[in-house]
Amino acid sequence: MKHLQIDQNMLSRCPATRVGCFQYQVTVGKKNEEMWNYLRKDIFRKVKDSIFDYGINEIPNIKESRQAYKAFGKDPSRYRVSSEALIRRIGQGKGLYEVNTVVDTNNLISIQSGFSVGSYDAARIGNELIFRVGSEGETYKGIGKDEIKIDGLPVLADNDGAIGSSTSDSERAMITEETEEVLTLIYSFSQNQELEKAMEYGKAYLEKYAAARDIQCWIV
Repeated sequence: MKHLQIDQNMLSRCPATRVGCFQYQVTVGKKNEEMWNYLRKDIFRKVKDSIFDYGINEIPNIKESRQAYKAFGKDPSRYRVSSEALIRRIGQGKGLYEVNTVVDTNNLISIQSGFSVGSYDAARIGNELIFRVGSEGETYKGIGKDEIKIDGLPVLADNDGAIGSSTSDSERAMITEETEEVLTLIYSFSQNQELEKAMEYGKAYLEKYAAARDIQCWIV
């Protein structure tokens, strides 16, 4: 099982920071039709209701994530938390990209909870992980992108450097159809108990829609 700690510098700027963790075995598939039907018929409607009720920037857990980004010195309107970016696509009627069963389920959890969620190929990352603020000049190759500047962003890293962030993940640990073991993380900057709820339905979604097996769950 991976070991994750939260950097003290990050906690000093945002004391509410926590990370929900799932580690599990999986056979990655191309698409789960049942999940996409549920997403389109139920979750999209709830998201649009939330946008109407709050406005995107004030949706619970997105609001707190934006405040955390400001505490880390980043403009949350320029460097959006990934859950906000997904919800904006839905609000604009653009829909979501279909990637694979793990990433699609990852996005479902993120959209429903308002938290950023990242999934990583466990074989491609170290066992000792830290959630910290990106260093000055730090970059990595993003998924389907060029080098991404990650200084000041909330960053997941191992001994070889940064792997992902709550804005955009790196190519190094991306989920492919060859992935056999996954670490999925829910990044919370909120003081409420929504992370515990997201862990409950997140586990159910991973089992139902991503065929996750032998799931280990914990919160840091």
